[in-house]
Amino acid sequence: MRISRSSRLTVVVCAVLVALAAAVPAAASPRVVGGERASIVEFPWVVYLTDATGFQFCGGTVVAATKVLTAAHCMADQRADNLRVVVGREDKQSTDGRVVTATSVQVAKAYRGDPTGGSDWAVITLSRRVNVPPLPLAKDAAVYQTNAMGLVLGWGRTSESGEVSRYLMEASVPLVADATCGKSYQEYRATAMVCAGYAQGGVDTCQGDSGGPLEMNGELVGITSFGEGCARPGYYGVYTRVASYEPLIDELIAAG
Repeated sequence: MRISRSSRLTVVVCAVLVALAAAVPAAASPRVVGGERASIVEFPWVVYLTDATGFQFCGGTVVAATKVLTAAHCMADQRADNLRVVVGREDKQSTDGRVVTATSVQVAKAYRGDPTGGSDWAVITLSRRVNVPPLPLAKDAAVYQTNAMGLVLGWGRTSESGEVSRYLMEASVPLVADATCGKSYQEYRATAMVCAGYAQGGVDTCQGDSGGPLEMNGELVGITSFGEGCARPGYYGVYTRVASYEPLIDELIAAG
Protein backbone atom coordinates (compact mmCIF):
# COMPACT_ATOMS: atom_id res chain seq x y z
CA MET A 1 0.00 0.00 0.00
CA ARG A 2 1.59 3.26 -1.11
CA ILE A 3 0.85 5.96 1.41
CA SER A 4 2.13 9.33 2.54
CA ARG A 5 4.08 9.53 5.78
CA SER A 6 1.39 11.69 7.38
CA SER A 7 -0.62 10.21 10.27
CA ARG A 8 -3.82 11.92 9.10
CA LEU A 9 -4.97 8.66 7.50
CA THR A 10 -4.43 6.63 10.66
CA VAL A 11 -7.89 5.07 10.77
CA VAL A 12 -7.85 4.05 7.11
CA VAL A 13 -4.28 2.80 7.33
CA CYS A 14 -4.98 0.68 10.39
CA ALA A 15 -8.03 -0.89 8.79
CA VAL A 16 -6.06 -1.86 5.71
CA LEU A 17 -3.16 -3.18 7.78
CA VAL A 18 -5.52 -5.39 9.77
CA ALA A 19 -6.80 -6.86 6.51
CA LEU A 20 -3.25 -7.37 5.27
CA ALA A 21 -2.22 -9.05 8.50
CA ALA A 22 -4.96 -11.62 8.07
CA ALA A 23 -3.84 -12.38 4.53
CA VAL A 24 -0.05 -12.37 4.97
CA PRO A 25 1.91 -15.08 6.83
CA ALA A 26 3.42 -13.99 10.15
CA ALA A 27 6.96 -14.32 8.77
CA ALA A 28 6.19 -11.57 6.25
CA SER A 29 4.82 -9.09 8.79
CA PRO A 30 6.25 -5.55 8.71
CA ARG A 31 9.58 -4.97 10.40
CA VAL A 32 10.12 -2.58 13.27
CA VAL A 33 11.46 0.73 11.94
CA GLY A 34 15.06 1.06 13.17
CA GLY A 35 16.19 4.13 15.04
CA GLU A 36 17.03 5.58 18.43
CA ARG A 37 16.08 8.52 20.60
CA ALA A 38 17.41 11.86 19.48
CA SER A 39 18.17 15.03 21.42
CA ILE A 40 16.26 18.21 20.62
CA VAL A 41 19.31 20.09 21.87
CA GLU A 42 21.34 18.56 19.05
CA PHE A 43 18.58 19.09 16.47
CA PRO A 44 16.72 22.23 17.66
CA TRP A 45 15.37 22.98 14.18
CA VAL A 46 13.15 19.89 13.98
CA VAL A 47 9.51 20.47 15.02
CA TYR A 48 6.23 18.62 15.01
CA LEU A 49 2.82 19.78 13.86
CA THR A 50 -0.50 19.36 15.63
CA ASP A 51 -4.04 20.52 15.14
CA ALA A 52 -5.78 22.70 17.73
CA THR A 53 -6.66 19.61 19.80
CA GLY A 54 -3.00 18.62 20.14
CA PHE A 55 -3.12 15.70 17.69
CA GLN A 56 0.34 15.30 16.10
CA PHE A 57 0.18 14.44 12.43
CA CYS A 58 3.41 15.61 10.75
CA GLY A 59 6.86 17.08 11.26
CA GLY A 60 8.72 20.07 9.92
CA THR A 61 11.96 22.02 9.90
CA VAL A 62 12.65 25.59 11.02
CA VAL A 63 14.22 27.29 8.00
CA ALA A 64 13.94 30.92 9.18
CA ALA A 65 12.91 32.75 12.36
CA THR A 66 9.23 32.67 11.39
CA LYS A 67 9.20 29.92 8.74
CA VAL A 68 8.79 26.15 8.91
CA LEU A 69 9.15 23.87 5.89
CA THR A 70 6.97 20.78 5.74
CA ALA A 71 5.28 18.51 3.17
CA ALA A 72 2.44 19.85 1.05
CA HIS A 73 0.34 16.76 1.72
CA CYS A 74 0.52 17.53 5.45
CA MET A 75 -1.38 20.74 4.74
CA ALA A 76 -4.27 19.12 2.89
CA ASP A 77 -7.48 20.69 4.23
CA GLN A 78 -5.46 22.31 7.01
CA ARG A 79 -6.36 25.86 8.02
CA ALA A 80 -3.67 28.07 9.48
CA ASP A 81 -5.86 28.93 12.47
CA ASN A 82 -6.14 25.22 13.34
CA LEU A 83 -2.40 24.59 13.06
CA ARG A 84 0.13 24.47 15.89
CA VAL A 85 3.92 24.13 15.58
CA VAL A 86 5.67 22.62 18.59
CA VAL A 87 9.25 23.88 18.91
CA GLY A 88 11.94 22.61 21.28
CA ARG A 89 9.98 19.66 22.67
CA GLU A 90 11.67 16.25 22.53
CA ASP A 91 9.10 14.41 24.66
CA LYS A 92 5.54 15.03 23.47
CA GLN A 93 4.24 14.49 27.01
CA SER A 94 6.42 17.27 28.44
CA THR A 95 5.79 21.00 28.50
CA ASP A 96 9.25 21.90 27.22
CA GLY A 97 9.68 24.38 24.40
CA ARG A 98 6.72 26.32 23.07
CA VAL A 99 3.61 25.87 20.98
CA VAL A 100 3.38 28.49 18.22
CA THR A 101 0.36 29.32 16.09
CA ALA A 102 0.52 29.92 12.35
CA THR A 103 -0.59 32.96 10.39
CA SER A 104 -0.47 31.39 6.92
CA VAL A 105 0.34 28.24 4.96
CA GLN A 106 1.69 28.40 1.41
CA VAL A 107 1.64 25.16 -0.53
CA ALA A 108 3.84 24.73 -3.60
CA LYS A 109 1.90 26.02 -6.60
CA ALA A 110 2.77 22.93 -8.64
CA TYR A 111 1.45 20.51 -6.01
CA ARG A 112 -1.58 18.60 -7.31
CA GLY A 113 -2.88 16.89 -4.19
CA ASP A 114 -0.76 13.72 -4.34
CA PRO A 115 2.81 13.44 -3.02
CA THR A 116 3.68 10.94 -5.74
CA GLY A 117 3.24 13.78 -8.26
CA GLY A 118 6.13 15.84 -6.84
CA SER A 119 6.31 19.40 -5.46
CA ASP A 120 5.48 17.99 -2.02
CA TRP A 121 6.50 21.00 0.05
CA ALA A 122 4.84 23.87 1.89
CA VAL A 123 5.96 26.85 3.98
CA ILE A 124 4.28 27.71 7.27
CA THR A 125 4.56 31.28 8.56
CA LEU A 126 4.60 31.46 12.36
CA SER A 127 2.81 34.09 14.41
CA ARG A 128 6.04 34.94 16.24
CA ARG A 129 9.75 34.43 15.89
CA VAL A 130 11.38 31.37 17.41
CA ASN A 131 14.84 31.45 18.91
CA VAL A 132 16.07 28.43 16.96
CA PRO A 133 19.00 28.23 14.54
CA PRO A 134 17.43 27.43 11.15
CA LEU A 135 18.62 24.50 9.06
CA PRO A 136 20.01 25.73 5.70
CA LEU A 137 18.44 24.42 2.50
CA ALA A 138 20.52 22.30 0.15
CA LYS A 139 21.25 24.24 -3.04
CA ASP A 140 23.69 22.01 -4.94
CA ALA A 141 22.43 18.89 -6.76
CA ALA A 142 25.86 17.37 -6.21
CA VAL A 143 24.94 16.51 -2.61
CA TYR A 144 22.70 13.69 -3.83
CA GLN A 145 25.37 11.04 -4.15
CA THR A 146 24.41 7.37 -4.04
CA ASN A 147 25.23 5.80 -0.65
CA ALA A 148 25.85 9.18 1.01
CA MET A 149 24.45 8.93 4.54
CA GLY A 150 21.59 11.11 5.67
CA LEU A 151 19.73 11.49 8.95
CA VAL A 152 15.95 11.32 9.30
CA LEU A 153 14.09 12.58 12.37
CA GLY A 154 10.53 12.47 13.60
CA TRP A 155 7.90 11.47 16.13
CA GLY A 156 6.09 9.04 13.82
CA ARG A 157 5.40 5.33 14.11
CA THR A 158 8.25 3.04 15.14
CA SER A 159 6.67 0.14 13.26
CA GLU A 160 4.32 0.02 10.30
CA SER A 161 1.25 -0.84 12.35
CA GLY A 162 2.46 0.53 15.68
CA GLU A 163 1.88 3.68 17.67
CA VAL A 164 3.53 7.02 17.01
CA SER A 165 6.55 7.75 19.18
CA ARG A 166 6.37 9.77 22.37
CA TYR A 167 9.97 10.87 21.81
CA LEU A 168 11.95 12.38 18.95
CA MET A 169 13.66 9.56 17.04
CA GLU A 170 16.56 9.54 14.58
CA ALA A 171 17.93 7.04 12.07
CA SER A 172 20.73 7.06 9.51
CA VAL A 173 19.87 6.03 5.95
CA PRO A 174 21.90 5.96 2.72
CA LEU A 175 20.73 7.75 -0.42
CA VAL A 176 19.66 5.35 -3.16
CA ALA A 177 20.47 5.53 -6.88
CA ASP A 178 17.68 7.02 -8.99
CA ALA A 179 17.54 3.93 -11.22
CA THR A 180 17.14 1.69 -8.18
CA CYS A 181 14.38 3.80 -6.71
CA GLY A 182 12.62 3.90 -10.07
CA LYS A 183 12.30 0.13 -9.96
CA SER A 184 10.46 0.34 -6.64
CA TYR A 185 8.23 3.29 -7.54
CA GLN A 186 6.84 3.85 -11.02
CA GLU A 187 6.01 7.44 -10.04
CA TYR A 188 9.57 8.27 -9.02
CA ARG A 189 11.04 11.38 -10.65
CA ALA A 190 14.66 12.19 -9.92
CA THR A 191 14.16 15.93 -10.48
CA ALA A 192 11.54 16.08 -7.74
CA MET A 193 12.41 13.28 -5.33
CA VAL A 194 15.23 11.36 -3.67
CA CYS A 195 15.10 7.91 -2.09
CA ALA A 196 16.88 6.76 1.06
CA GLY A 197 17.01 3.47 2.92
CA TYR A 198 18.27 -0.09 2.71
CA ALA A 199 17.37 -2.78 0.16
CA GLN A 200 16.75 -5.21 3.03
CA GLY A 201 14.46 -2.72 4.78
CA GLY A 202 14.47 -2.34 8.54
CA VAL A 203 15.19 1.41 8.78
CA ASP A 204 12.75 3.99 7.48
CA THR A 205 10.43 6.88 8.23
CA CYS A 206 6.77 6.05 8.79
CA GLN A 207 3.33 7.61 9.33
CA GLY A 208 3.58 10.74 11.44
CA ASP A 209 7.04 11.58 10.08
CA SER A 210 5.79 13.32 6.92
CA GLY A 211 7.17 16.81 6.46
CA GLY A 212 10.16 16.09 8.67
CA PRO A 213 13.78 16.47 7.62
CA LEU A 214 16.29 14.37 5.75
CA GLU A 215 19.51 16.11 6.83
CA MET A 216 23.05 15.73 5.50
CA ASN A 217 26.16 17.65 6.57
CA GLY A 218 24.19 20.44 8.18
CA GLU A 219 21.76 20.96 5.28
CA LEU A 220 18.14 20.06 4.62
CA VAL A 221 18.30 17.80 1.54
CA GLY A 222 14.89 16.13 1.76
CA ILE A 223 11.37 16.35 3.18
CA THR A 224 9.72 13.08 4.25
CA SER A 225 7.04 12.37 1.65
CA PHE A 226 5.78 8.84 0.95
CA GLY A 227 6.61 5.16 0.71
CA GLU A 228 5.26 1.63 0.34
CA GLY A 229 4.48 0.73 3.93
CA CYS A 230 7.39 1.35 6.30
CA ALA A 231 10.85 -0.25 6.26
CA ARG A 232 9.76 -2.98 3.84
CA PRO A 233 12.48 -4.84 1.90
CA GLY A 234 12.84 -3.44 -1.61
CA TYR A 235 10.93 -0.24 -0.82
CA TYR A 236 12.70 2.93 0.22
CA GLY A 237 11.51 6.13 1.83
CA VAL A 238 10.83 8.84 -0.75
CA TYR A 239 11.70 12.46 0.07
CA THR A 240 11.12 15.77 -1.67
CA ARG A 241 14.42 16.81 -3.31
CA VAL A 242 14.92 20.18 -1.61
CA ALA A 243 17.69 21.46 -3.90
CA SER A 244 15.32 21.24 -6.89
CA TYR A 245 12.90 23.64 -5.22
CA GLU A 246 15.32 25.77 -3.22
CA PRO A 247 14.85 28.97 -5.30
CA LEU A 248 11.06 28.75 -4.97
CA ILE A 249 11.22 27.98 -1.26
CA ASP A 250 13.64 30.84 -0.70
CA GLU A 251 11.21 33.22 -2.41
CA LEU A 252 8.50 32.35 0.11
CA ILE A 253 10.92 32.60 3.03
CA ALA A 254 12.11 36.02 1.89
CA ALA A 255 8.53 37.23 1.38
CA GLY A 256 8.16 37.52 5.16
